[in-house]
Amino acid sequence: MASHFADRLCEAVKKKNTPLIVGLDPVYARLPQAIRGRNKSNQKDLAVEIDAIFEFSAKVVGIVAPLIPAIKINIAYFERYLWEGVESYYSLISEADASGIEIIGDVKRGDIGHTAQRYAEAHLQNPDFEGMEDIITPDAITVNGFAGAEGIVPFADVADEQGKGVFVWVRASNPTAGAIGDFADAKGVKMYEKIAGVVGEIAGQTKRIGANGYSNVGMVVGGTSPEETSILRQRYPKCWFLVPGFGAQGASAADCLRFADKNGLGVLVNASRSILYAYDNPKYTEQFGDNWEKCIEQAAIDAKMELARAKA
Repeated sequence: MASHFADRLCEAVKKKNTPLIVGLDPVYARLPQAIRGRNKSNQKDLAVEIDAIFEFSAKVVGIVAPLIPAIKINIAYFERYLWEGVESYYSLISEADASGIEIIGDVKRGDIGHTAQRYAEAHLQNPDFEGMEDIITPDAITVNGFAGAEGIVPFADVADEQGKGVFVWVRASNPTAGAIGDFADAKGVKMYEKIAGVVGEIAGQTKRIGANGYSNVGMVVGGTSPEETSILRQRYPKCWFLVPGFGAQGASAADCLRFADKNGLGVLVNASRSILYAYDNPKYTEQFGDNWEKCIEQAAIDAKMELARAKA
């Protein structure tokens, strides 16, 4: 297996023949009744909830791993349960690693100097403490780039050392993101373009480029963002783009695939709720009833096929 993150992504996308990835954002109240119904008490029980979320998430990983190149785990949905949730997050990373797919930790950390270094070590560096040999960190993480290069380079450097990757948040997918991201200076350059320029300079350094020509430093750009963001692919040909918004947020397959290169590489298209909670969709319950696992599997297959049709 390639030791460079971007090379591993190229291999994984080619092998699974899709840029689709699945985001894990598990909410206890939305879990299948078969799992959530085990809580016989009306009281909120931390242990019951975190166990249910871990069980559900691990099963989702097992379902989608044969179909997709990577999974994105949102740490916020685990941190909500404090230290037990964080422990569950790292346990889930180990589970996912055993399935052979790339793992992106959606942590959106960001700071400068020594603090950024510590964040990078916490989320990208595999522990070197005695007794923690079985604990691993994700293959890549998301970071917040609003502090500029000083807030990105520490993460990128640790990623270099560990054979891992970083995706810098450049343009969000939510409706109000444009109020800030699209704000332009006197020359008409938008804020997201400024951030992309900083990321592109860091990503383009020779030491970060893999054998396939891609950097281990990429960008997060929402699929729901304006058409103008498509120019980022031409401007930064060495960057992988992590594109949220496909599915529940309304971005189409074509919206997301505009960030792919001519070979269909360079983009990861994330779908979360539309796959994760497919058992709430009549389209799937009419086929599979209470079999929530089959609902999720079919939703992932359908999303994969939708992207394939858009690419054709």
